[in-house]
Formats: sequence, C-alpha cells, structure tokens
Amino acid sequence: HLNYKSQNNQNKRTAKRQSLNMKIEEVKSTTKTQRIASHSHIKGLGLNEDGSSAGVSHGMCGQEKAREAAGIVVDMIKSKKMAGKALLMAGPPGTGKTAIALAISAELGPKVPFCPMVGSEVYSSEVKKTEILMENFRRAIGLRIKETKEVWEGEVVEITPEEVEDPHGGYGKVVSSVVVSMKTTKGNKQLKLDPSIYENIQKEKVAVGDVIYIEATSGAVKRVGRSDSYATEYDLEAEEYVPVPKGDVHKKKEIVQDVTLHDLDIANARPQGGHDFLSLMSQINRPKKTEITEKLRLEINKVVNRY
Repeated sequence: HLNYKSQNNQNKRTAKRQSLNMKIEEVKSTTKTQRIASHSHIKGLGLNEDGSSAGVSHGMCGQEKAREAAGIVVDMIKSKKMAGKALLMAGPPGTGKTAIALAISAELGPKVPFCPMVGSEVYSSEVKKTEILMENFRRAIGLRIKETKEVWEGEVVEITPEEVEDPHGGYGKVVSSVVVSMKTTKGNKQLKLDPSIYENIQKEKVAVGDVIYIEATSGAVKRVGRSDSYATEYDLEAEEYVPVPKGDVHKKKEIVQDVTLHDLDIANARPQGGHDFLSLMSQINRPKKTEITEKLRLEINKVVNRY
C-alpha cells in the first residue's frame, strides 16, 4: 500500500514538472500603446453630410474652414487619390493642427494605420535619425492580406486530451492526441487532433463554450470569442461574445489581416525561435532597439510588390 502511495506521488510530481516545462512564446505587437492624452476626446472632424462644419461636434470646435478642407482630404484618401502624396498643415502653436490630424485618422477608422510622432522620439544614441523617420513612415503604410483557408470552425463543446505512458520511461504520461467536439448551427463534429495542436489550444486559453477556428494546413488555433449563448452567465465581464458560426464545421474561409510594412520588417529582423544557449546569450547582449537594414527593407518591398 505504501509503495502504491509513493508511486502515485511520483506521478503527480512528474506531471507537475511537465506542466512547468511547457514554454509559450509570445510575439510582441509593434502598435504603440494608446494613452489618455489631450486629444483623446476627438472622435472625428464633426462635419455634416454635405461636408460643411457642424459647429461643436465629435469633440471638435472652431477651425471650421480647416475642418471642411480636411473633410475633402478624407474623401480623397478614401477614393485612393492621395497615395504617395503629403498634406502639410502650418500655423502657430495651439491652433489645432494635431487635433485636425487626429480627427482625420478617426474619420478613416482603425484599419488605416496612423502613426503620430514627436520630435523627441527622433533623438537616440542607438539608432540614426533617418532610421527612426523611415521606421515611422513604414508604420504608416498598411497592407491588407486576404487569404482563403481551409478551417474547422465552431463552438467548443468538449476538449478531452488522451494520455499514454511516456515512451522514454518514467512514471509520467504524455498527451498522444486530443479529442475536440465542435458545433455550428448545422451540426456537431468530433475531431481527433495532434498533440501540437493541443499546445496551441492551451496557448489561446480555449475553454468549453468558446468559438474557435483551427487552420487545416498549419494547425494554428484562433479564439474568436465566447459563444453568445453564455452572455447571461455574468453581469459584468470583459469577454467578447460572438454568434455560433453558420454552416458546416469544416469550411473554406476568407481571412483578412491588416499589417504594416514595419510589422513585416520587425518579424524578419528578429526571427522567433532558437532555444540554444548561444541564441539566448545573443538576445541578452543585443541592444533594445534593433536597427533594420536597408537590404532587408528592399527585400520586403520586392515581396510586397510581387503581389
């Protein structure tokens, strides 16, 4: 009886050690943090449908002629007539130049990248001034990538990992596969997935009742949100509720991603991975700001222009 008890404790310790060894790597976003500032209240230019100024509206007041002119610029940007052109606003300090610029960005919406910067950002002991200016230009150039992918999409009804004895010996168990049951408005489907996909499910913190999709080719898992059938569960929470997907669980889906040229630069300048000691030391010794070479930028431009 004592032997059985000690073996049981050993199993628990091994399982705990395995859960501690699981490494989750996160890619940091390059978008700047939005903080409450002197222009946070601006929601748009405050114009009527005919383009005339609406007085005090959308957090804007005064500078009516300038706002009307900015409205024409917004229409030109939306009709793709401002590509490669610049807009210069000149005037004494405190006349609302920054406010109008932020109002233009609010009118264009979150899909159009907008990168505000101040003079103090340009000075750095690590990176050249031209490099910082170039970085901000590329932050403001957006790309929309459309891709048709084969996915499994639905609300998670069940997640059951199947465990087997560790082939390398010891008392611990390893996950051999995972059974995920998903439902849509059309029906249910049970999938038997690879253990690597189970790791992706854990990274996304997927629970029963979440709406997810799994890419058939790469095995990437994306949590879309919580099913709206659970919306009345709590009075107050920070969850995003989404409807249960329509159609079959297995489908072809068009996925749209909005990225900037700077995102592509960073992703290629600092490739993820490399868990050996040398790569770890090089990450520690590397300065905080990595300078992106002109050669890398030209390579990315070639790839982008190809499409």
